[in-house]
Amino acid sequence: MGIVQESFKRLHYPAEIILLCLRWYLSYSLSLRNLEEMMLERGIIVDHSTIHRWILRLSPLLTKNAHKRRTLYGGTWYIDETYIKIKGKWHYLYRAVNAKGHTIDFMLSKRRDKRSAKRFFNKTMEKNLSISTVNIDKSGANHAALMEFISPHGLNFKIRQCKYKNNIIEQDHRFIKKRCRPMLGFKTYKTAQILIAGIETLHKIHKKQIHTEGFYLNPVATFYSLVG
Repeated sequence: MGIVQESFKRLHYPAEIILLCLRWYLSYSLSLRNLEEMMLERGIIVDHSTIHRWILRLSPLLTKNAHKRRTLYGGTWYIDETYIKIKGKWHYLYRAVNAKGHTIDFMLSKRRDKRSAKRFFNKTMEKNLSISTVNIDKSGANHAALMEFISPHGLNFKIRQCKYKNNIIEQDHRFIKKRCRPMLGFKTYKTAQILIAGIETLHKIHKKQIHTEGFYLNPVATFYSLVG
């Protein structure tokens, strides 16, 4: 059973239309009203609020399925935070990529401090322990959190604080920021968590980080293999 049939008892629209809206919204810089107009051009009358409900319902299932097929990365990591606006206030999106720009993990946080950084490292490094170097900016909070994380886990990787070497992750931030821009800010923290996770999932799919039975398919085929 696919995620659409699993999520909705009665379908008022074809599953392929619902999934098309989900894929387009999470992949491209489109607003909900853009999607409403695009569906209308195809003879499908659907309100943008209905599309929004579809996405909020289905995105967590897509993210969950993709997480099971993710690729783990060691080597050199680049860790940084970017800003996301929720209810008119700035929040922080912690993100990590490897030397090839592959997304390792992400975490939305209300604060940017040592406690938040440590929580991100615990989440990110739990199953990714073949790390040789971690590059961070000059943030004292991030460095302190890393030092506290290394000791109890018996890890031995190099910590490098070099801002210009983080260009690789700052470039990757731009895709996420560009995708979020048409949303004009998130209304709730929970909505932001759901949608950012979905956007990051599609970003991984486009970077061929999600495998299907050991094979890396094109992004569209990978998406449909995840949604059933």
